[in-house]
Amino acid sequence: MREREGILKTIYDLGFQYEQQHRGCAQCAIAAMQEGLGTHNNFVYKAGSGLAGGAGECIDGLCGGYSGAIMMMSLFFGRTRDQAATEQGRADKYVSFRMAAALHEKFIEKYGSVVCSGVQMKLYGRSFDLRDEKQKQLFRDAGAHHDKDKCCAVVGWGARWGAELILEEMEKQGLTPEDFKDLVHQKV
Repeated sequence: MREREGILKTIYDLGFQYEQQHRGCAQCAIAAMQEGLGTHNNFVYKAGSGLAGGAGECIDGLCGGYSGAIMMMSLFFGRTRDQAATEQGRADKYVSFRMAAALHEKFIEKYGSVVCSGVQMKLYGRSFDLRDEKQKQLFRDAGAHHDKDKCCAVVGWGARWGAELILEEMEKQGLTPEDFKDLVHQKV
């Protein structure tokens, strides 16, 4: 249990740090979870590229900390293409649905939304058009990447909660990280 708490703290800290240093909330959540869970898959990391700021910085899509964590949870417990029409594929799909719904509840409880603009409203009392350079600067000036309770924290919590759900599902299914070794170190 103590080891697990250490892993989850590390994942939170990495999510916060990566968002602070590199930006790109979905990729930062993915990177933190990959680092903490030992699953460096560059294809998954790359696939999160366009999901920042509610996707393409449009802010009306899902929070990147949320969508990046769902991508990682689904990597572990989603269905594969060759399973799509099978009973196992259906079962795996519903495991990923259950996990995404549990993450949804955590975001709603803390931020009142899973949508980027809604999370911004909770954090800043307003949302920012991240495609407008003046508003983007206001977003930065409001502490987006420096304050301990702003976007870096959202990424940290998304990554931590997603990893926690993965570890809980592993335990529930009697699995270990070794069972997921095929997810590791795939290069683009």
